[in-house]
Amino acid sequence: MQLRIYICLLTIGICHSLSAQALTQQLRGKVIDAETRSTLIGVTVQVERLAADIRGTTTDLDGNFLLSDLPLGRGTLKVSYLGYETVSMALEMTSAKEVVLEISMEEAITNLQTVKVSAVRRRGDARNEMAMISARSFSVEETDRYAGSRGEPARMATNFAGVQGSDDSRNDIVIRGNNPNGVIWRIDGITIPNPNHFGVAGTGGGPVTILNDKFLANSDFFTGAFPAEFGNGLAGAFDLRLRDGNNQQHERSFQFGFLGTDLLFEGPISKESGSSYLATFRYSTLGLFDFLGVQIGTDAVPQYYDGAFRLQFPLKNNAKLAIWGLGGDSNIDILPSEDERPDTTNQLFGVEDRDQYFSSYMYTVGLTYTRPYRDKGFHKFGLAYASSGPKSRDDYIYRRVVDDRYVVDSLPPILGFDFRESKVAGYYFLNQKLSAKASLRFGLNAEAWQLNYQDSTRTLDGIEQTLAPWRTRWDTETGFIYLQPYVQTKLKLSQSWQFTAGLTATYASINDNSLSPVEPRLGASFTPKEGISYNLGIGLHSQLQPLYLYYFGDSTVNDQLQLENQGLGLARSWHFVLGHDRMLAPALRLKVETYFQWLSDLGIGQGATSYSLANSGTGFNRLFPPPLINGGNGRNYGVGLSLEKFLAKNYYFLITGSLFDSEYRAGDGVWRNTTYNGNYALNLLATKSFPFKNGSRFDLSAKYTRAGGRRYGPVDHTASARQAEIVFEDAGVNSLQFRDYTRFDLRFAFHLNRPKVTHEFAVDLVNVFDTRNILGLTYAPNNPNQPIREENQLGRLPIFYWKLDF
Repeated sequence: MQLRIYICLLTIGICHSLSAQALTQQLRGKVIDAETRSTLIGVTVQVERLAADIRGTTTDLDGNFLLSDLPLGRGTLKVSYLGYETVSMALEMTSAKEVVLEISMEEAITNLQTVKVSAVRRRGDARNEMAMISARSFSVEETDRYAGSRGEPARMATNFAGVQGSDDSRNDIVIRGNNPNGVIWRIDGITIPNPNHFGVAGTGGGPVTILNDKFLANSDFFTGAFPAEFGNGLAGAFDLRLRDGNNQQHERSFQFGFLGTDLLFEGPISKESGSSYLATFRYSTLGLFDFLGVQIGTDAVPQYYDGAFRLQFPLKNNAKLAIWGLGGDSNIDILPSEDERPDTTNQLFGVEDRDQYFSSYMYTVGLTYTRPYRDKGFHKFGLAYASSGPKSRDDYIYRRVVDDRYVVDSLPPILGFDFRESKVAGYYFLNQKLSAKASLRFGLNAEAWQLNYQDSTRTLDGIEQTLAPWRTRWDTETGFIYLQPYVQTKLKLSQSWQFTAGLTATYASINDNSLSPVEPRLGASFTPKEGISYNLGIGLHSQLQPLYLYYFGDSTVNDQLQLENQGLGLARSWHFVLGHDRMLAPALRLKVETYFQWLSDLGIGQGATSYSLANSGTGFNRLFPPPLINGGNGRNYGVGLSLEKFLAKNYYFLITGSLFDSEYRAGDGVWRNTTYNGNYALNLLATKSFPFKNGSRFDLSAKYTRAGGRRYGPVDHTASARQAEIVFEDAGVNSLQFRDYTRFDLRFAFHLNRPKVTHEFAVDLVNVFDTRNILGLTYAPNNPNQPIREENQLGRLPIFYWKLDF
């Protein structure tokens, strides 16, 4: 029935589109020097749709350009200027929104009075000029193009070589075998808390993102050996940018779909000054689908809302001030006590023996100020306040089965916690252009943290079914300072050779062991001819342990909680990456990277145990480790291949494959597989567009994923029965492997341009064939004949939306 409705909508839209009058749109923006932020005059800006359809203009005295009456649809934007490297990027014009761009160009090192430079910054190249390898940019359009990505940067990134997801119900990302907690999330230079709804302490993901792609500009994603300005991360980094609102026209957007109802407003505050506003808000609609009887993968209905805003004010001398914020709130009540029959429980996010009332929040507000410096560089300053945390209450379910139905006897509380992490974060850097061949950037990232952790619990004897007295595990209100100075430089020796070098260090007053040695970061690129490059990246990185672990205690002395992990130091990692990048055709790119990563000082259990934080960072549960020390090691090594056909001639494809090993060594001295060591991963992604009149089009996208299964070990049945939860045998950790993970996704999208209005209808069919991939093992205390069972990931899940831009 739903498919019939969708086909009817598409048919009606196509008929309207084909009968509509010719529609046009305008493109405008500004072109600046990447190193100095100064405007460039006389730059050639061209839009090419077909070989015979090229429109062009040049920038004025303020670096601005305007192209009017452009036909709708996709094309290529090329920006060229004497003495600078040409910029090329994909472009799409729609009827509802004009396209406003800020384009940065890098100066070429050759004297261009007599020589023509052919270097091009290609689609997919990172915006950060210090990135030589293991980095790429991505756009909002890409997050919508990939089947199964749900419009999220994290899920989109799992299509890249060396990157995997955690499970279908969450957007954690595993980069080259590292746990997801090692990923840095940064917006406008500020490191932000976990940007996901239902975030749990010590993790970097969640089931639904707070980041709405409608307010993001083109951003960078790093998978290793990232520049010196990034600190406190071992795996990778998202460097996200918020876009400015339209400073000349008021525009709006409305979206209704499976994941929420969205509103967006943007426009000028003052057309004369060029100031603008942008604001978004989203509220979940999953409750509506539950009311209509639509299966959403769990009996519990998540509720959430999020939003963001950005105000930008151009100032004198090309300076700019931006005030921004984003955040969200979420809650879910998981109530197995309301299930009447043992075989009807469908609580993907909970466990059968307790009711859980869980909530979380995250918000960040900040400002950034940018000002050119004597036409030779620019200053940038940022300041923000961020706060986040989960909160939960659990009630244990005493029940019995009567006439094949559950009867609840009582619901005594068994757990309560409230974790809050807040910080004031700031940064400053000066980017200095020394010459066409060299640039220098130095700066400081600083954070003042305030932590408040409260937790009390009662343990359960799974055999006797009795609750012990209450005990406290966290009772802390404290703070600390984090500092990360850095310096980095880029040197272009010739058109063929480029180098970057940087130094950074980390200091945290959380304890005496949280001072890192100087961390070098090096990069090199050799381009023997246009379209071919060889790249190298080396770097030492460090990271604090998950903050709440420092204040965990499992015993008291004289009513004083004894903290077990206050002496933990920083974990460290060396990255070594070697890559080859080749353009096989004007729109076809091959990239191969091989890497080795050595991790040291990882948190591990004391004594001859297999416990290591290398296996943490996912799921909806906090860690309760044994007392930890910095003594663990890890090694990740492998090779990744990407073959990407950029969107041209109305089709796109991306093929990525990885072969890898991810191992760790804990206190018992044995090298073992990490939980994330699936050994291989393959992604096949393709999109085909069918264009109609006025830039309207129908898109068909497909994605196939196959990867090695997650690792696990033999279950200790006696200990599991005693604790009423899964307990694995220590000696056999990760010696077993679940069957391979496979998934096929489809996406259908129709884009309809009408006068001043653009409609978009889209359906993502996630896991089309309803493949029953294994999520993990779970303990079912109400099934004594088979208390240990496999828990499957999400089955088939249709996700749709209708978006209206006007």
